[in-house]
Amino acid sequence: MAKQTKKWKIAAAKVDIDKLYPLEEAMALVKDVNITKFDSSVDVHVRLGVDPRKADQAIRGTVSLPNGTGKSKSVLVLCTPDKEAEALEAGADYAGLDEYVKKIQGGWTDVDVVIAMPQTMAQVGRIGRILGPRGLMPNPKTGTVTPNVGDAVAEVKKGKISFRVDKFGIIHTSVGRVSFSADQLHDNAMEVLTSIIKMKPSTVKGIYMKSVTLASTMSPGIKIDPKGL
Repeated sequence: MAKQTKKWKIAAAKVDIDKLYPLEEAMALVKDVNITKFDSSVDVHVRLGVDPRKADQAIRGTVSLPNGTGKSKSVLVLCTPDKEAEALEAGADYAGLDEYVKKIQGGWTDVDVVIAMPQTMAQVGRIGRILGPRGLMPNPKTGTVTPNVGDAVAEVKKGKISFRVDKFGIIHTSVGRVSFSADQLHDNAMEVLTSIIKMKPSTVKGIYMKSVTLASTMSPGIKIDPKGL
């Protein structure tokens, strides 16, 4: 177990571990208990009452954060030559096909998001075993397989994020940085949480949103009251 620093203990003392905080209060508190010197990511961790092994309960989706992510994401677009200029003009960091497929086959994955055209999926399929485990595999459900590559790039650059439930039934996703105001973090988190609530499968019985925890990098977690959402 990692040793708890003096700063962490002071921050943890400000959090009532038995309390379920309203989202607005939690956003102010997460800024107060941040212990890092850098602009930490603020993340929400949502434990759902789903069975990820069932196709209809393997929750995944996308959402555009109203206040952005606070981080510039690098984007690779795998496209035909006639779409390269459109992708780059929209803000893509890389655009092309064969050369990037070869680079990825060689182990290069230094990007945050990969967007692909439907026409290129045969080539993309050859690198799926590399992209998949890193969460980079393009998927129509997340809007990363599309002929409209310019629009897709623009959405990512403006703050569009994707999320998916892991094998333990938990969704982990960032809702901004500690430099954001509490209101900005609140609005971003509500966008994500509302989207997850709307995606509740009809086959799920019992409690759907079991717990919601908020935390910044290396700082103590804050429990959110799911009923208040």
